Amino acid sequence: MDYQMINVKIIDDWCDDGWECSQAIDHETYMRAKEGDWDVHFTTYRYVPHDWFGDLEDKKVLGLASGGGQQMPIFASQGAHCTLFDISKRQCASDDYVAKRGGYKIDIINGDMTKRFPFADESFDLVFHPVSNCYIRDVLPVFKECYRVLKKGGRLLGGYTLEADYALDEKNQKFIYKMPFDPLNDKRQYEDSLKYDWGIAFSHTISEQIGSQIKAGFRIADIYDDLASEGILHDLNIKTFIAVLAIKD
Repeated sequence: MDYQMINVKIIDDWCDDGWECSQAIDHETYMRAKEGDWDVHFTTYRYVPHDWFGDLEDKKVLGLASGGGQQMPIFASQGAHCTLFDISKRQCASDDYVAKRGGYKIDIINGDMTKRFPFADESFDLVFHPVSNCYIRDVLPVFKECYRVLKKGGRLLGGYTLEADYALDEKNQKFIYKMPFDPLNDKRQYEDSLKYDWGIAFSHTISEQIGSQIKAGFRIADIYDDLASEGILHDLNIKTFIAVLAIKD
């Protein structure tokens, strides 16, 4: 079975189990956002700085693997024209539900970001890409597609998992896996990924995450890091995530 199809099934199971990334914002949160009281994040604790977004009024925003009814409603509340592109139909359904409840329009496309994006060149002002390319084996084509569909001066805001996170056991306490973590090339990693319902995820180095954005043509404008919510890395204050603002000059 294609590893993306395995991931779709597991994401559906997570949604059924109340996965936090599938919990849509309530209507009160949406209404507060319309009054200017809003924040979003794609890592555990730190919110994305508002100046990373610029003025969202009338901007065309692509939510790349950003389903779940959490971020797109916020951007819509700020006057953005939003498009969601996500592989999970259930995550897409959450955004559709919130949009209908809030009375705003959103374009929703269920699709696979490992393929060419179904959008014309220079279609968007901003791409918002929460932590998700860990489920993609090769990240460079994704960044190239982000660059292609962004207008000149457009922004890619992304959250990415650091390599150390994938060395840990199922309790996030012991380092047991040798890098790279690639279940398609390691029988134990594959079997454990299915056993523990992790999905088929892949470690990516800083060179892959940052270097691939540079190779795609982006200028790295800002960056910050963040902790995991639990486990030995959290306890030792070892950062698990990075967030990056990249610009298409």
